[in-house]
Amino acid sequence: MDAALAAAVLCCMVFASFVDPHGGPDGTPTFGTRSPGVIGVVLMVLGAAALVVRRRAPMTVLAATAAVTLAELVTGEPRAPVAMSAVIALYTVAASTDRPTTWRVGLATITVLTGSAMLAGPLPWYAQENLGIFAWTGMAAAAGDAVRSRRAFVDAIRERAERAERTREEEARRRVAEERLRIARDLHDVVAHHIALVNVQAGVAAHVMDKRPDQAKEALAHVREASRSALGELRATVGLLRQSGDPEAPTEPAPGLGCLEDLVATFRNAGLPVEVACAERATGLPAAVDLAAYRIIQEALTNVRKHAGADARAEVSVILVGPNIEVTVLDNGPGTEDGRPGAGQPVPDSGGHGLLGMRERVAAVGGSCTAGPRYGGGFRVHAILPVQAHATAGRATHTGDAG
Repeated sequence: MDAALAAAVLCCMVFASFVDPHGGPDGTPTFGTRSPGVIGVVLMVLGAAALVVRRRAPMTVLAATAAVTLAELVTGEPRAPVAMSAVIALYTVAASTDRPTTWRVGLATITVLTGSAMLAGPLPWYAQENLGIFAWTGMAAAAGDAVRSRRAFVDAIRERAERAERTREEEARRRVAEERLRIARDLHDVVAHHIALVNVQAGVAAHVMDKRPDQAKEALAHVREASRSALGELRATVGLLRQSGDPEAPTEPAPGLGCLEDLVATFRNAGLPVEVACAERATGLPAAVDLAAYRIIQEALTNVRKHAGADARAEVSVILVGPNIEVTVLDNGPGTEDGRPGAGQPVPDSGGHGLLGMRERVAAVGGSCTAGPRYGGGFRVHAILPVQAHATAGRATHTGDAG
C-alpha cells in the first residue's frame, strides 16, 4: 500500500509540474506551457521513494522529504510540487504519534518550509505558491491528528466493550457459583434434618415394634411426616432448578423463626429434649436474616441429635442485642456437632458440611459464627446476625423504588 501510494504521489507531482498557475492570458492556470527540470524530476522521485517506508520510520521520512522539498523551494525554477511528499510524510507523523509531538514537529516543518520559500525562494514572499505550502502542511498536521484521535477513541470504545464483556462473564460465573452454593446449603439442610429424624424414628419403631406396637405406630407416623416434608421441600427445590425461565413466586413463605416451634416439635418427637428461649421482638426480621437464623438452629439441632448421644439435651436461645440478633444452640452431650470426639469417644468418620454451611450462611448476611466444644462437655453454636443494616437497606430500596 505504501509503494502504491508513493507511485500515486509521484504521478500527481509529475502531472502538477506541467501546470503553470498563471500561464493563461488572464492569469488562469494552463497545462503544458512549462515542464519540470532535471533537478526537479530527481527531487520528485527521491521524495516519492522515501514514502515507501513512511510507516516504518515516519520521522526519518519526514526529514528526508522536507530536505528534498527545501532544496526544490530554494533552487527550483520553474518550481516542481515536491512539497506534496512532505505533506504526506507530515500527515503520517501526526497520525502515528501523540499530540504534543504533532504540534512540535508540525510547527517546525511549517516554519522551515514556508519561511524558506518566502525568504530564499525565487518567488516573491507573498506569492500564492508560498501561502499554499503553509496551508497544505497545516492541513496535513491537523488531518493526521484528527485521524489519530479517532483511532484512539475507537480503540478505547473497543477496549471498554471487551472489558465490560469480561466483567459480565465474570459476574455471571460468580452468580452461578453463589447460586450453586446456596442450593447445596438448602439441600444439605433439608436432607440432613429430615433424614436424621427418619433414621431416629425408624430405629425407635424397630426397637418397640414387638412390645409396644402403639409407640411403634406413632414413630412410623413421624417417619411418614418427616419424609413427606423432605419430599415436598426437595420437589420445590428441584422444580425451581428445572424451570427454564424466571421462577414463579413461591406459594409458601420461606421458613423462619416464626416456624421455630414446629421445628423444635419435630426434634422433641424424635426424643431430643429442647428448651427454647426466644425474644418476642425476634419476629418480622429481614427475610435473609430470618432464614439464616432458622437454618442455623435446624442444622445445630440435627447435629445434636446425630452426634451428642441418646441422653443429650439442647437449649436454643434467640435474643436481640443492640443492632444484632444472637442465636445460640447448646447441648450437654459427650459428643461434638462436627463429628470430633468428646471425652473418651472414638473419632467417627464424618465428612459433613454442616458447620461450613452455617458459617457461609452467616457470612452471606454479614454476621459471624463460632462453634466449638463447651467446657465440661457438650457443644456450643453461636451466631451473630446484623438486623439494622438489612432493615436500612430494605427501606432505602423501597424509597428508591417509590422515587
